[in-house]
Amino acid sequence: MTQNTGHRGCDFLNEKIVLPFPPQDVAEMRTEMDVYARFMRHLRSVPSSREEIRIMSSIQFVADMMVLSDALVAKMLVDLGLRAPRMAFPETYLEHADQALMRGVHEIGSANESLRDLKLHWDRIGEDRLAAFRRVYPALTEGLFTSV
Repeated sequence: MTQNTGHRGCDFLNEKIVLPFPPQDVAEMRTEMDVYARFMRHLRSVPSSREEIRIMSSIQFVADMMVLSDALVAKMLVDLGLRAPRMAFPETYLEHADQALMRGVHEIGSANESLRDLKLHWDRIGEDRLAAFRRVYPALTEGLFTSV
């Protein structure tokens, strides 16, 4: 189902997930096109009824196949238009997103336009607005790592 929401048109799996589009300049963005093609191909073959699990699995598959980090693959897909609940993204990308979104627009390391759009999407679908503050950090206690 294709609808126009102001981006370049959006392919909805449901109201919470918007799939990415291929890069417009394929010659300049070969890596992004390869990531996109592998992601979309693998997304169809993941045996799960939960779309968030299918997206997470596809991101991890592409990262493993191309020897890239999960966070980098997720960033490329978000830049190409992927919009999904927080559960669909790897923890490393969520850490990056939360830190970048806490910075001012003109600060170094702040969120780019696609990440700010993702945050607006999260707000629209009812994701926890304070999720960045509810992180669990391991701490060294008596020689053992524990969560505080």
